[in-house]
Amino acid sequence: MEGQVENSPAGPLDSPLDRPLEGLAAIVTGAGRGLGRAEALELARLGAAVIVNDYGQPGRDGSGEASAGPAEETAAEIRAVGGRAVAHTGDVADFQEAARLVGLAIEEFGKLDILVNNAGILRDRMVFSMTEEEWDSVIRVHLKGHFNTTRFAAAHWRERSKAAGGPVFGRIVNTSSEAFLAGSAGQPNYAAAKGGIVGLTTSTALALAKYGVTANAICPRARTRMTEDVFGEASAEGGLDPLAPEHVAPLVGYLASPAAARVNGQLLVVHGGMVAVVERPRVRARFDSGQETFTYDELDAVLTKHYADRPPGETFAAAEVLALKRA
Repeated sequence: MEGQVENSPAGPLDSPLDRPLEGLAAIVTGAGRGLGRAEALELARLGAAVIVNDYGQPGRDGSGEASAGPAEETAAEIRAVGGRAVAHTGDVADFQEAARLVGLAIEEFGKLDILVNNAGILRDRMVFSMTEEEWDSVIRVHLKGHFNTTRFAAAHWRERSKAAGGPVFGRIVNTSSEAFLAGSAGQPNYAAAKGGIVGLTTSTALALAKYGVTANAICPRARTRMTEDVFGEASAEGGLDPLAPEHVAPLVGYLASPAAARVNGQLLVVHGGMVAVVERPRVRARFDSGQETFTYDELDAVLTKHYADRPPGETFAAAEVLALKRA
């Protein structure tokens, strides 16, 4: 079989349940901590070999001891329980580094089957106070980073499909956010990047479907180092934190699996034991000009009346998604 990943020795990763990702190779970006780490561990538990990407070099921890760096720590955690994992510390927002990342998966595992784009940063500020650097850096890491890895993974799958004479297996799971859906006032850069990721996802889904590849986006809500200022610290009460990344990882595992073959170009909200499928936008109203083209007066007559009774705070944003929780 093309690029077959060798089975790992029996160990704690083995489960009496089916391992639906056995023999598949994955990349997870931003996987040194938080969501990405949980997702990488879940893909490995389900049988995948994983390239663990997280930007940064090995250094020293808080005690001054040498540290392997978060990417290698996650990879080592997977290997310690019988899985296969390799660390990559390059910047996915760098076009050539993203090419090397995809190349590493092919070099190590013979192919790439699953791409999970998760890497991101926050630079929150109101739009009237935001600096150019704060805007550019967030768009670069989130939106360009998603594009870069997608571009090289897509080329790999297209080449494999041509060589095979038919569809191959490919899965992309992108990370959007409720900040895009709800219109987060203090995150114009983040909301814009996450909205752009949805557009990238739906475009990619249509472009790659004929090659056997699906692309979907998730809007996770999780307590991580990046969001600690938003959600604060976890409660000291027992049980799994409702905002733990472990609530998100199983959905990523499912979307990466053969079972999700018919799930393509979709947006799903996930957190706290709940998954919600988001409906695509629909036309609410339509107005036709009574002549060859609209005039200002005609638009004033139809649109001003249409919006006259609408709540003043209602926009295209769907703030109600923030109220979603497990029943």
